[in-house]
Amino acid sequence: MENIKTKIYSDGAVLADMIESLNSGKVTGFTTNPSLMKKAGITDYVEFAKEVLQEITEYPVSFEVFSDDLETMEKEADKIAALGQNVYVKIPVTTSNGTSTAPLLKKLSSKGVKLNVTAIFTVEQVQEVVDHLTDGVASIVSVFAGRIADTGVDPMPIMKEALAICQTKEGCELLWASPREVLNIYQANALGVDIITCTPAIIKKLSLSGKDLNEYSLETVKTFCKDSQELGFSIL
Repeated sequence: MENIKTKIYSDGAVLADMIESLNSGKVTGFTTNPSLMKKAGITDYVEFAKEVLQEITEYPVSFEVFSDDLETMEKEADKIAALGQNVYVKIPVTTSNGTSTAPLLKKLSSKGVKLNVTAIFTVEQVQEVVDHLTDGVASIVSVFAGRIADTGVDPMPIMKEALAICQTKEGCELLWASPREVLNIYQANALGVDIITCTPAIIKKLSLSGKDLNEYSLETVKTFCKDSQELGFSIL
């Protein structure tokens, strides 16, 4: 892992998992979203955010707006941004009816709000987002490479173009979102992508880096053998 330059952010909404990722020494940022909060059973958004920020003080933490119109999004963004200096406000690239949030991104970025623009899938979306960000204001452009790959499209060319666009704006970082496996970390690193978000499950697999494959094969066989014995099945 010493050759990995891409920053690894932990993606989730379970505080215990976030703290574990923090203590792993491998993570330098955190992201969450409404779907993860729903899955984790969060009932008080602001209280959850405050609890997280009491534990995580030195690294970026992204919290997403919940509303679906630009006016309310702006009010939520201001409230979220005020929670801490290390807070990034996550804004989706469009509303649920497809309306671009670019005007809001420009407004928030121009007044110094750190943004994490999320749910981006195309190079055209990347270009529009970056065009509306303010030079020198910290921002993250989150391209969902994993979900792009789910459609059968190779995300690598898209991420390469996205990186070149992000590098035209000072303070703008490209984030590889929704990775499916540890290999994606190495792919992101090979391209020079700034950040990749990983679930706690993927982060735990980082300990396998450099593992001998023959040894791993034997461990796998032993696991199958142990499980078959515990099942107690008889074929003959």
